[in-house]
Amino acid sequence: MFYHRYHIVWSTKYRYKVLTGALRLRVRDICRQDCRENEVDILRGVLSCDHVHMFVSVPPKIAISDLVRKMKGRSSHKVQQEFPVIRKRYWGCRFWGGGYFSTTNGAITEDIVLQYLENHSADPTGASR
Repeated sequence: MFYHRYHIVWSTKYRYKVLTGALRLRVRDICRQDCRENEVDILRGVLSCDHVHMFVSVPPKIAISDLVRKMKGRSSHKVQQEFPVIRKRYWGCRFWGGGYFSTTNGAITEDIVLQYLENHSADPTGASR
């Protein structure tokens, strides 16, 4: 079966740098679970302190908009339930900023996307993933 490959990016609301520690690990686990449930392979992923980068292989039966909506919705709901300090900071019930970026790798080669994600650091000290 032919799978579509997408580079997707979305950020926290107001670009708050909250994706650290246990919250970062929880968001990562939720995204992995959503991908597994939807038969999506994560080819590469990086969680920065204020945004998520993923390079994924998606079956053609799944719209990228539906996949991102599920990941953002489920992770927002669970994070706000499990981390009370986040619920206070994001009192409007939205953990993620509106929208997302996605592109197929047709305009650029897969190697360039993978190289970019490999060199993308999570914070200025160089600690990524």
